[in-house]
Amino acid sequence: MAIDELSELSRRERQIMDLLFERGRASVGEVLGAIADPPGYSAVRAMLRTLEQKGHVVHEEDGRAYIYRPTVRKDAARRGALAHLLKTFFDGSTEQAVAALLDLKGGKLTDAELDRVAGLVEDAKREGR
Repeated sequence: MAIDELSELSRRERQIMDLLFERGRASVGEVLGAIADPPGYSAVRAMLRTLEQKGHVVHEEDGRAYIYRPTVRKDAARRGALAHLLKTFFDGSTEQAVAALLDLKGGKLTDAELDRVAGLVEDAKREGR
């Protein structure tokens, strides 16, 4: 499964994947209890089955329940989502994305946050990225 495929999920599928990334694993009942304004049990079960067919989750049996977990690690999914975001909204420009993030934050970064960002920029310069 390509990580880029995660960006093609429906809103509900994204909610489920976000929950699975957060928890690591969950049953249909746990998903129902954790997402806002959930659809019915059968709908959640069908979405999980669809996510499994797409290769985003796998399940294991725990008694009568199926326990679902993501097939990719959260950090790998995060990188893929960011790459898609950069390409889609910022024409691939990291500079434009960082400027938008700083603007969104309203310039209210703490000195410590600014120091960490500056350190990341310096590391990138040294590594030639």
